[in-house]
Amino acid sequence: MSQIKLKVADIQELTPNIKMFELKSADGGHLPSWEAGSHIDFQIDEHLRRSYSLANKPGDTERYVTAILREENGGGGSKYMHDQVSIGDELIIAEPPTNHFPLDEKANSHVLIGGGIGITPLLSMGYRLKDMGANFHLHYCTKSAEETAFYDEVKDVFGDNVTFHHDGGDPANGIKLDDVLGAQEDGQHLYLCGPGGLINAAREAASHWRDSSVHFELFASAKADDDKADSTDGDQPFEVELKETGITFTVPVDKSIIELMWEHNVDVMYACEDGWCGNCKVGLISGKADHRDEFLDDGDRENFIQVCVSRAMPGEKLVLDI
Repeated sequence: MSQIKLKVADIQELTPNIKMFELKSADGGHLPSWEAGSHIDFQIDEHLRRSYSLANKPGDTERYVTAILREENGGGGSKYMHDQVSIGDELIIAEPPTNHFPLDEKANSHVLIGGGIGITPLLSMGYRLKDMGANFHLHYCTKSAEETAFYDEVKDVFGDNVTFHHDGGDPANGIKLDDVLGAQEDGQHLYLCGPGGLINAAREAASHWRDSSVHFELFASAKADDDKADSTDGDQPFEVELKETGITFTVPVDKSIIELMWEHNVDVMYACEDGWCGNCKVGLISGKADHRDEFLDDGDRENFIQVCVSRAMPGEKLVLDI
């Protein structure tokens, strides 16, 4: 993997719990180019990698801009970025920006729905859509104007094509999703990013939209904790063969495929370790998988598996393309 060193050029508090980080190349050169919807993966320690979306104008090779919500009960990445990173520090990203949340630039029109920190990739999309002269509108929900990240920049980029929704912390006072998503125009696409509750509600409200026209990116699992606990009931050990490397191992009940890969010094992309970011997608050659991710669609699940959370069905051996 081609790691890239970045220097923190600026940090700003956008809200009481969201910080903006401006990052430049540590050697003063140009950064790899990127497209709207892309994210970068910070390598925080040996097995802690976290993904954060880029918010500035796509293709900017002078700097990367991201915003990070400090999550007290998160996996540690956001607290590290908020509490330990200062201007002038050097950080490492695991590879050039990756895009699992691209714009469909052939669409006739675009509806963007963001909640809280979910504005980050949508802002980069706004820059691109504005440059294209596209037909687009953003619905952006936060608790209040004071807790709205990138408020002035969003107004500047989206102009009349943004509606702010301040719900005071009560989703019932937020975006009226049934009204916004009631009728899909011909060739219209939808982009969703924000808390799991908003994503689930918006996907439900848009369940009648045409296939492949609804795009979403999660910043955390959209599953309730009890749903995740139920999915582990009855777990059994299973065999995994890595076809390219010739390695075979048994995954015990209390470990994941990716943990066994690490034990065997097999390198694989990862970030969330919770099944929602898509970074650890690996080709599935044979065997029936017990898919537990929130990223792959039904078509992908025939040929891929997310090795951070998914397992084998009882009695199955998985052969992976790695």
